[in-house]
Amino acid sequence: MRVLVIGSGGREHALCRSLSLDPQVSELHCAPGNPGIEQVATVHAVDPLDPGQVAALAGRLRVDLVVVGPEAPLVAGVSDAVREAGFACFGPSKDAAMIEGSKAFAKEVMKAADVPTARARVCVTEEEAAAALDEFGAPYVVKDDGLAAGKGVVVTDDRDQALAHARACERVVIEEYLDGPEVSLFALCDGSTAVPLQLAQDFKRAYDGGEGPNTGGMGAYTPLPWAPDGLTEQVMREVVHPTIGELSRRGLPYQGVLYVGLALTSKGPKVVEFNARFGDPETQVILDRLETPLGGLLMAAATGELGLDPVFKGGSAVTVVIAAENYPAAPVKGDPITGLEPTPNAYVLHAGTKRDGDAVVSDGGRVLSVVGHGPDQDSARRAAYDLVGRVKLRGSFHRTDIAR
Repeated sequence: MRVLVIGSGGREHALCRSLSLDPQVSELHCAPGNPGIEQVATVHAVDPLDPGQVAALAGRLRVDLVVVGPEAPLVAGVSDAVREAGFACFGPSKDAAMIEGSKAFAKEVMKAADVPTARARVCVTEEEAAAALDEFGAPYVVKDDGLAAGKGVVVTDDRDQALAHARACERVVIEEYLDGPEVSLFALCDGSTAVPLQLAQDFKRAYDGGEGPNTGGMGAYTPLPWAPDGLTEQVMREVVHPTIGELSRRGLPYQGVLYVGLALTSKGPKVVEFNARFGDPETQVILDRLETPLGGLLMAAATGELGLDPVFKGGSAVTVVIAAENYPAAPVKGDPITGLEPTPNAYVLHAGTKRDGDAVVSDGGRVLSVVGHGPDQDSARRAAYDLVGRVKLRGSFHRTDIAR
């Protein structure tokens, strides 16, 4: 099959890498791609937020499947345009993608579907925000209602900081803090059926020990040997199936991946957030361990033909994000990167990079994801950090405690 992936980040590099290894995939294209993706796919200079451009490219390439990676093209209606042009598409419609595009909409859907989640208030004025902060108390959780590339959430004990974040957003969701470790579960959905992928855990804070500001994610690992038995089945039963059922009742059949961010609280798993796409950097480790060919899975979801649960390899995978100087505030761009060659048990996925002549230079906040794998978590972790130590980017930083 001929496949077109939309996006340019680490998630899309992970998708393209897995698709390139699928014997069913005869041609692989990506728009706009990055220097890492161009090693495994043909890249095209198309605006990923322009539905017409993406649909036209799919037509010129005569692809069999379009895979939309990031959330912004989904909310912009790229999937709708691709389907209207007659192509199979992995990615929810614009309206269904509001499960991520609006935190308030997600809360409304969860309430209707009786999905366990934090109590919350939607606030549009400073007075409403102040009242909600006082109602729920510290730690304060304030979420920008719209898309914020994983950086629109503030969790703090400082009421002034929480109120300042609310003031800076047009509309916010303020909710009670959920105790317990967080985990991520991705479910592939075909409009009526859903199948789970492997559980993973990511690390949101910028610095070791969970310190510093929230980021798009500084690392991840899978599987989770400490996860309670039956957790995946419970989440599918109590969260995923009720949610896609409620969306279908609203005339919004969900085709794509539903990312469920969970807190394992003392009262059971509760939803922290939904995303309408593969999470980054969890995708990097999950796809590393996926044994079932990815192309067939995504095509089955796009055409309403999902069947058996995907199969995963044994062992473990760990990914460590290398971030640019001054990320997440104002990342420094344009510095050359060296040491990108893989080792026997680790490889580099590009995220915020571009070409400058013959050199690869930084062009974003989260510049690279380094993925290590091995028979157990410790060996995978060692493999990842060994390669991290070989990569050179002036001013860059990474967490040293991923999967510890």
